[in-house]
Amino acid sequence: MRIATWNVNSIRSRIDRVAAWLERTDVDVLAIQETKAREDQFPFDRFEALGYQVAHHGLSQWNGVAIASRVGIDDVRVGFDGMPGWGEPVAAEARAIGALCAGVRVWSLYVPNGRALDDPHLDYKLGWLDALAAAARGWLADDPEAQVALLGDWNIAPTDADVWSVPYYEGRTHTSPRERAAFQAVVDAGFTDVVRPHTDEPGTFTYWDYTQLRFQKRQGMRIDFALCSPALARRVVGAAIDREERKGKGASDHAPVVFEVEGDTA
Repeated sequence: MRIATWNVNSIRSRIDRVAAWLERTDVDVLAIQETKAREDQFPFDRFEALGYQVAHHGLSQWNGVAIASRVGIDDVRVGFDGMPGWGEPVAAEARAIGALCAGVRVWSLYVPNGRALDDPHLDYKLGWLDALAAAARGWLADDPEAQVALLGDWNIAPTDADVWSVPYYEGRTHTSPRERAAFQAVVDAGFTDVVRPHTDEPGTFTYWDYTQLRFQKRQGMRIDFALCSPALARRVVGAAIDREERKGKGASDHAPVVFEVEGDTA
């Protein structure tokens, strides 16, 4: 089974590219972030024409997460226990959706950005990740053999090797010690980055800003990850980052991240 995650940066703008990519890559399950669409705006019909069922959570032109699966989609859950909201009054955001796909609990996650080190949104981001780590620990405590995939745009570069320039990111979000510690807490809850062992060459990134020719200059970040529970991680036999999909007209600023799982969930 081939599972992928992709921040598409507007599904309505990218649906032609997403549909063509699904046909070309033979992916079974795709976790999507930044759909930037309400439920009535999401192009369900395009996915259904390709044989995919879709669970989507979108509230406005911001955020939005979805899971597209051609191997079944059951027990859909919007948000995880303890997930905080944002704003005053506090409101829910469309940042997490989970579903069972062929026995794997797939989560599509769009972690808050953080904005700046002195911005209240950074505290929101850290609280959001703390709640995710607590929920993840609980899932494995309930069932150590649970097949869980935490997929998405984490808005964190966990190591210095995950950014094109360490000095450039000094004093900025995405690389601060607090953010990296919050990411590590999810790892410490029992989850493994299953893509890095297969894509560990220097300069391997998943995101390149649209400005200043960052992609052409190879000035990117690795911020999109697939963190898997122990039972699922043992089944991963390969992974790749599809950098080619960042090229060309109308590309998202993120590349798809794909991993392959062998065997059954039993």
